[in-house]
Amino acid sequence: FLLLLLLLLDREVSSRTSALTCERPTMPTFDVPYFRYIDEEGTEEEGEEEGWCSSRSLSSIEEEDSSDSSVSHRYAAVPAAPEKVLEHLLGHLRLDEEQKSPTKNLLDDFLLTYPVFMSTSDLCQALLGRMKEEGRDTLLRKRKVLHLLSQWSLLCADLPRDDEHAKLFLKTLYRYVLDDLYEFPSLEKDLKELQKLLRMQRRHFCISPKQQYSQCHVFTIFQNKALFHQLSLKESWHPVRGAQRDRKEVLCRVYVTIGSYVSVRTHSEVSVQELLSTVAERLDCAEDDMVLMAVTYPGEKVLLQSDQCVFSSSLSAAERLHVCRRDLTEIMNPFTDNGQQRSVKMLSMNTWDVAVSLTNCDWSLFSNVHEQELVYFTLSRDTSTGHTVALEQLLQRCNETQQWVMTEVLLCPTLCKRVQLFKKFIKIAAHCKAQRNLNSFFAIIMGLNSPAVSRLTQTWEKVPGKFRKLFSELESLTDPSLNHKAYRDAFRKMKSPKIPFLPLLLKDITFIHEGNKTFLDNLVNFDKLHMIAETVRIIRQCRTDHMGNMLSQKDSVEVRTYINYLHVIDNQQTLFELSHRLEPRT
Repeated sequence: FLLLLLLLLDREVSSRTSALTCERPTMPTFDVPYFRYIDEEGTEEEGEEEGWCSSRSLSSIEEEDSSDSSVSHRYAAVPAAPEKVLEHLLGHLRLDEEQKSPTKNLLDDFLLTYPVFMSTSDLCQALLGRMKEEGRDTLLRKRKVLHLLSQWSLLCADLPRDDEHAKLFLKTLYRYVLDDLYEFPSLEKDLKELQKLLRMQRRHFCISPKQQYSQCHVFTIFQNKALFHQLSLKESWHPVRGAQRDRKEVLCRVYVTIGSYVSVRTHSEVSVQELLSTVAERLDCAEDDMVLMAVTYPGEKVLLQSDQCVFSSSLSAAERLHVCRRDLTEIMNPFTDNGQQRSVKMLSMNTWDVAVSLTNCDWSLFSNVHEQELVYFTLSRDTSTGHTVALEQLLQRCNETQQWVMTEVLLCPTLCKRVQLFKKFIKIAAHCKAQRNLNSFFAIIMGLNSPAVSRLTQTWEKVPGKFRKLFSELESLTDPSLNHKAYRDAFRKMKSPKIPFLPLLLKDITFIHEGNKTFLDNLVNFDKLHMIAETVRIIRQCRTDHMGNMLSQKDSVEVRTYINYLHVIDNQQTLFELSHRLEPRT
C-alpha cells in the first residue's frame, strides 16, 4: 500500500512539474496603440495586427534591466498628425519616470528629433490643445504637459525660448496655469517650475498650499480674477531690470587682406577699439594707423567708430569685417610679409602647451553645442534664427585650425624652419590625440595633408624618419576606408570626456536622414528618428565621465593668446602660389 501511494504521489508531482514547464510565462506588454517596440531578433510578421501592440519576452526585459547599457529600442511608424503623436506620448508618460524606462527613452527621442516631422509651432499648439482639453484625468494630463515642458527645457536648454512661437507659447501656457490654479491648487509646484523656466520675478500673488481654500476665499479670488491676471502677468513676465545681458562667446573673422584674416575669439559685445587692439597685437602693427570697416553685400564699405559695438543690430547686413590703414591701403601682404619672425614665435612654444590651448578652445565651443543643433543643421531649417550658432562656430574653428597649419608652413621661407614646423605640428597632433581632442587632431593632419603642403617634397624629405613614421600612424586614423573604421574603433576605445570629429558625426546623421523616409504611408517613421537620436546622443556621452571630470586644463597665457587669435589664409589660390614660391615646380 505504501509503495502504491508513493507511486501515485510521484506521478502527481511529475505531472505538475511537466505542466509548469509547458506553461508559458506571463508576457508583459507595452500597451501603446501607436508605438511599437521591435526586438532585435523579432520578425516583421509579429505585431502586424490592428492596434500594433507587441509583447516582448520576459528574458529580454531581464537582460536589459541587468545590463549597464542604455535602453535601446527600434520604433515602428506612428500617425503623422502631431496631435496624435503627442496624445499617445502623453498617454503613456509617467511622472515618476525611471532613468532607463522605455517611455523615458521614447520621450528623449521625440524631443531630440521632432523638428524632422513637425515644427516648434506645431508642437506648441499641440501642447496648448492638450492643456485646455477637458475630460477625465484633467489634472494628471496638465501635469504631464508641464512635465514634458520641463524635460524639453532640460534637454534643449535655451532653444525653446529662442523661437518666437515658443515665447508666445510659454506666455500663453503660463496664463493657462494661472487659470487652472484656482481649480487645481496642487499645480502651484508646477507653476513655480514654470516661473523658474521663464526666469520671472515672483512679485505676483502666490497661493500657498498651506492656505485654506474656503468658499469665501475662492469667491474672493475669482471676483478679482482680472486684477490678478493683470498684476501677475505685468509684474512677472518681464525680466529683472538692470540685469546684465549675456555676453556670448563668438569667433570673429577680421580680414587683413582679401584672402587672409585673423580669427579672434571674443565676446558678443566687443567694441571696435577692443578688436583693433587685439588684431594690432597679433600682427605686430601700430594700432593708431588702423581702422575697421564693414563690407556689406553690395560692396559698400562702412567705417566703424572706435566706441561702436561690432555686433550691433545696425551691422547685421555686413558681409565681413576688414582692417586697413587710415589711407585705406592693406596693412600686410602675404607675399612680402616677413614670415620668418612669425614662424620663430611658433617654434618657441611648447607643443604640449599648444595642444592644451587648442583643446581648451575646442572644449569651450563643444560644451556649448546643443544636441538638437545637429538635427537642425542636417535639416538646414531655421539656421537664420540662430539654432545652430554654437555648432557652426565649432565647425568654423576646425576649418580655421586646418588653414592655420597651412598658413604657418607656407609663410615660412626657410627650409630648416619649415622642417622644424613639420615636426612641431606632428607632435601637436599626437598630443591632441592623447588629450582626446579629435577635432583639432583631424584638422592638423588634414592641414599637413593638404595639396599645397603635401607637395613640398624637399621639406618632407628633410623630416626625420621617426617623425614621418609617427605621422603615418596618426594619418591612418583619418583613413576614410570602410566608413572610417580606424577612427571609429579608436574613438570607441577612448574614455570620456572627449571631443569627436563633428563633420563625421554630421555625415552619419545626413546619411540616416537622406537614406530613410520620414513618412511611411503617411505615418511617421520612428525607426529613423530613433537612429538619428542615438547618433546625436554621442555628444552627450562625450561631455563628461561618471566622475564629472572635464577636458579643459591649465594652459600658458602666452600660448592661449596666440591660439585664440589665429592668422589664417583661406584663399586656396594664394596658398598654392605661396607653395610654388617655396618649391617651384620642376
